Amino acid sequence: MGEGTIQDPAYVREAFARIADRYVTTNHVLSMGTDILWRKKVARIVRRWKPQRVLDVATGTGDLALEIQDACPGAEVVGSDFCAEMLEHATERGLAKTLVADAMDLPFDDASYDVVTVAFGLRNMVNYEGALKEMRRVLKPGGHLLVLDFSLPEPPLRKPYQWYLHRVLPKLAGWLTRQTDAYEYLGGSIEEFPMGEAMAELMGKSGYSEVEIEPVTFGVATIYSGEAENGG
Repeated sequence: MGEGTIQDPAYVREAFARIADRYVTTNHVLSMGTDILWRKKVARIVRRWKPQRVLDVATGTGDLALEIQDACPGAEVVGSDFCAEMLEHATERGLAKTLVADAMDLPFDDASYDVVTVAFGLRNMVNYEGALKEMRRVLKPGGHLLVLDFSLPEPPLRKPYQWYLHRVLPKLAGWLTRQTDAYEYLGGSIEEFPMGEAMAELMGKSGYSEVEIEPVTFGVATIYSGEAENGG
């Protein structure tokens, strides 16, 4: 597993459109606010790279892109997503540049960006390796990719966390959004998503070197970063 995903793009787009107006609040409640800390950490990492142009793929309502926009005031930060309803909220919240775009076919020239980020979005894409290669295409050689996504903590926390994913989270999210089915797939998608060394290997196959893995909050999420190789 790792080169494809269980998600249907049409379903994912429609599901996110239905929950767009409550997406931010729901995420904060479900993660008990830790998702805010994760994104701030990512923004600090991006700032260290001193980029001039940043693309946040699958930006959704712009949470990560807004953090990067604040952390890197001299950079152009673009948020792209295939769900227009999500981007409307990103714009309302202050994201300066947004674009409706499919992550599998980005409408940008080769070597256009210094940094590409994707937070909790790669897991929903139709082909992980294809998406990583497309993000590599728009990165300048030596530019950076950063992926933030859910993962499973190591035992003994893994079993309780899986119980939360399958039994608690969908019901709580359904109560908050009135769209239970939009979250029912989440637990399965996290379990199927390549994590740790499996993700590092996939990034290596997709044209990235110097791949680093950093679990956060006991491994509930993980930050992956890598450099775009020449001639990718």
